Amino acid sequence: MKIEIWSDVVCPWCYIGKRRIENALADFEHADEVEVHWRSYQLDPGAPTEPTESTTTMLARKYGQSPDGAQQMQDRVEAVAAEEGLVYRLSQTLHLNTVDAHRLIHLAHQQGGNELQGRVKEALLAAYFTEARNVADHDVLRDVARAAGLDAARVEEVLGSREFEDDVHADVAQAQAYGANGVPFFVVDQKYGVSGAQPTEVFTQVLERAWSESHPAIEVLATGSATGQECGLDGCAI
Repeated sequence: MKIEIWSDVVCPWCYIGKRRIENALADFEHADEVEVHWRSYQLDPGAPTEPTESTTTMLARKYGQSPDGAQQMQDRVEAVAAEEGLVYRLSQTLHLNTVDAHRLIHLAHQQGGNELQGRVKEALLAAYFTEARNVADHDVLRDVARAAGLDAARVEEVLGSREFEDDVHADVAQAQAYGANGVPFFVVDQKYGVSGAQPTEVFTQVLERAWSESHPAIEVLATGSATGQECGLDGCAI
């Protein structure tokens, strides 16, 4: 089974959704046969690479609210995150561009497949939400990427170029083709789409349904005789 997840590293619900799908997978008996692949999405492609305002200020401006009103919005999200074991510092986060962070996530997949990609994704989310770091800053990205296991030389090459930028745009285009209007957006086996950070039990239901449909049980039919001849672990009846 393959799960593709579109998300942004500055999307608070994306980190919450990540925890919830992980919780569902933790109790899923076929979890070792599930492949999780992260896809890029940018909530604000026009955000600055050198941030000049906090997310609180940006939200107040965007939604026509006072700074206190925007902070109350963030407080509510922080409370939900805490239920998933995540300690957010939203009032200290910056409004910034994430294209370079996404390019490193693509590098991680090239270098180490889904496992390394997942580690880098987690590290970037933690850096932004729990450490309030500027994940548009190349020094921060170098530090986070190397600590997560990326090759330092390749990190330098990617950050010094536009490598993987087309891949980021392709991911965004695919999400739009699927009809995703926001993130997180989950696609299971290119058949089931789940929008938003749904409760863990919803993800559990989707996983079980997708698995049962891709691995249908075989119905054993009785034959005309009451007992048919067969061999088992204990030998063959004669």
